[in-house]
Amino acid sequence: MQADAHRDGVEQQIGYLVKRVQQALRGVMERALREHKVTLAQYAALSVLQNQPGLSNAELARRIFVTAQTMNQVLAGLERSGLVERTAHPGHGRVMQIRLTEDGERLLAQCQGATAGIHERMLAGLPLGERDRLRALLIHCAEQLERSTGG
Repeated sequence: MQADAHRDGVEQQIGYLVKRVQQALRGVMERALREHKVTLAQYAALSVLQNQPGLSNAELARRIFVTAQTMNQVLAGLERSGLVERTAHPGHGRVMQIRLTEDGERLLAQCQGATAGIHERMLAGLPLGERDRLRALLIHCAEQLERSTGG
């Protein structure tokens, strides 16, 4: 009986619920991207680069929440496929800037089409004000944790 009470308590904790949403979202996104032979990390990288071309490997890794080593692997695959290109930073010769190619732009558009309804499905039934409030609360939580850890 006490084990059930503890389990129920854990399943109601905010951290657990955030992770549950993240896992469910990841699974749905991966299935939608599979038909385009794109991983979630590749999709995230392409999406960020569309909005912020010229990022370095380290900057891109931080923005999509992977290690620099993982980012190297993701970028190597994207570069081999002709989806991104790396060029030397004009002011920092060792830093490589990453940009989408035309093929990368096309594939990203296809992936965006495949995933377009996922966030809407997740938020179905929530009024716009509640969606805005959820967004604000999640940002607040992330900022509080980042501030307390220096991350």
